[in-house]
Amino acid sequence: MPAAAQWRDEGSARHARCIAQVRSNPKEGLERAQLWRIEGGGWAADHCIAIALYELKDFRGAAQRFEALAAAMADAPASQRAGTLDQAGQSWLAADEPARAEPDFDAALALQADDPDLLIDRAEALAAQQRYAPAIKDLDRAIVLAPDRADAYIYRGSAYRSLAALDRALDDVEHGLKLQPTSVLGLLERGNIRRLKGDAAGARQDWRRVAELAPDTAAAAAAKVNLDRLNSPDEKP
Repeated sequence: MPAAAQWRDEGSARHARCIAQVRSNPKEGLERAQLWRIEGGGWAADHCIAIALYELKDFRGAAQRFEALAAAMADAPASQRAGTLDQAGQSWLAADEPARAEPDFDAALALQADDPDLLIDRAEALAAQQRYAPAIKDLDRAIVLAPDRADAYIYRGSAYRSLAALDRALDDVEHGLKLQPTSVLGLLERGNIRRLKGDAAGARQDWRRVAELAPDTAAAAAAKVNLDRLNSPDEKP
């Protein structure tokens, strides 16, 4: 979950303290945010409650709370509303419901059309629905707006891999890794592409590097699965 949008109201200082509490102790933070809401904390308290739900892994509850808050924020600055909608979409992605995330990203982009973060997030939702061509279109635009974003190149490379355009996929991921050499996402993806191109040694090197850089993570677990398959006697050379 990215940092919350800047809250320009009289509760902004308390909002910052609330978010800090939620990050360190989500359960206690939720209780304090709910009390603040009863005391008249308004949008800022509601936003803190939504963040707490996300931290507690109630992703659907968080998404619904963010959506309700964004709907109530008609008079708020566009950037604040867009940020809240983006958090709703990211919550739906965390809940593995990309189809419900997409409309939130659409609404956020209607408020801030040239925000590369929003474009990348929507591309993730589109790719999760196997809609790779529109995902690539969003990533193309994000790269124009932010040419130094390694993640945009890596995500686009992943989309190209899914379309079996392996040379274009590798070019994108290689560029992303030049921008961010220790990107675990990039190394994991390059290993996938290298394996598909028949470079088992290169794939093995990338996946081992993922395990070194990010042990005990989902990426490391995925790398281990890939390495086990690569080392299987049934694996084709």
